Amino acid sequence: MLPPNFLSHLKDVPGINLETFVKAHQIASLTSIRKHPLKSQTHFNDNKQVPWCSSGYYLQERPVFTLDPLFHAGAYYVQEASSMFLDYLVRKIFPERKNLRVLDLCAAPGGKSTLLASLLDESSLLLSNEVIRTRASILEENVVRWGYTNNWVCSNDPKDIGKLKGYFDLIVVDAPCSGSGLFRKDAKAMEEWSEANVQLCSQRQQRILADVWDALKENGVLIYATCSYSREEDEAILGWLQSEFLVSGFEINVPTEWGIVESKVKDLIGYRFFPDNVNGEGFFIAAIQKKESIDTIKAPKQKSLHDEKQWLSSKHLLIEKDFRCVQDQPNEYHAIETAHEQDYYLLKQFVYLRKLGVQLGSPSVKDWLPSHEIALSVDRCQSLPIFELNKEQALRFLKKENFEANQLPKGWLLLTYQGLGLGWIKSLGNRFNNYLPKHWRIRMEIPDEEWQ
Repeated sequence: MLPPNFLSHLKDVPGINLETFVKAHQIASLTSIRKHPLKSQTHFNDNKQVPWCSSGYYLQERPVFTLDPLFHAGAYYVQEASSMFLDYLVRKIFPERKNLRVLDLCAAPGGKSTLLASLLDESSLLLSNEVIRTRASILEENVVRWGYTNNWVCSNDPKDIGKLKGYFDLIVVDAPCSGSGLFRKDAKAMEEWSEANVQLCSQRQQRILADVWDALKENGVLIYATCSYSREEDEAILGWLQSEFLVSGFEINVPTEWGIVESKVKDLIGYRFFPDNVNGEGFFIAAIQKKESIDTIKAPKQKSLHDEKQWLSSKHLLIEKDFRCVQDQPNEYHAIETAHEQDYYLLKQFVYLRKLGVQLGSPSVKDWLPSHEIALSVDRCQSLPIFELNKEQALRFLKKENFEANQLPKGWLLLTYQGLGLGWIKSLGNRFNNYLPKHWRIRMEIPDEEWQ
């Protein structure tokens, strides 16, 4: 039951019909997923497509994703359908999406970052940020699972990133909010809602945007989003941006049959999603162009730190591509695209990079220890020694349990499920060692029927 004070708060929200809105909250929300463009399977193809995102699908029922090896392989991401509208906006504003520098500022758990990574050309660089370290760990895991070398992860306050003056072509801010758009999915959040919290969130949203604004270049684009219905966190923020900065909006054609409500604040347009109008949850999103000139920060001129020796030992793990091998931590090596080497020297001066390119692993006395990231990378070499698993074997591997496997050749083996990488084992002939990172393992008990 929606609280009366909440409904009273919404009565002047553009496009809302309180009667049908209330009824929609008595119906269970839909589960939706977005498929990986390079790891895609026929999985989910018989489901209805999300109209504004060609890789998004509504599921007829919610499975236990933890028990699907394809989920662990990064074949798809579980994402709320309304928020996939970011796909449509970015495609309209940036038709080519080449040589862009993109920031996902409040990126955890990773839905919008994995969506952006799927859209960008490999010449572009995506920096996914999450200031809360525990949430940053979840973000990093999801970005690794998605597997793009040009998607890096950092964990910094917006003020730190704001020092990268004029660096980004696109900044996405899915701002922390009061969360009213997700009440169907989280009834507990409904009990915690208050107008005072809405005001606090609005103030925080303004502070976040002000702190990061200088990092957006002239004519760069800010995409602002919340999962709140409150005007104070949506249209009022657009009005505040107009009062504080020189900005303009975009005229983007949105098919009326999609049920999305347009809400104008002068020349800025916000897009509202209501669960009685669309197959999705509550969501607000707007695209704003910066019209102010700003001095752009320059990458320092620095001699390449490419480690040729370690690259010769590890390059067999990746496809042939123009990479640089850099050592970011002791005995930890990463491959980054040569086009992003100067970005690395610049970014590391201002932000804490948790994930950089694709981690290659580390040298040992006898051979190279490949990282888990290689197994999930879209840039991994396709001729590595592999061992294809059935579902039972895959689930046992993902629980770090032993499984039966006959006649394994000795050495490092990439384990795959339906052709997609899951992780590494090292075969010793009569036994093998499981190199799945401990924090990646499945912790839940698996029902007997799932072993089939």
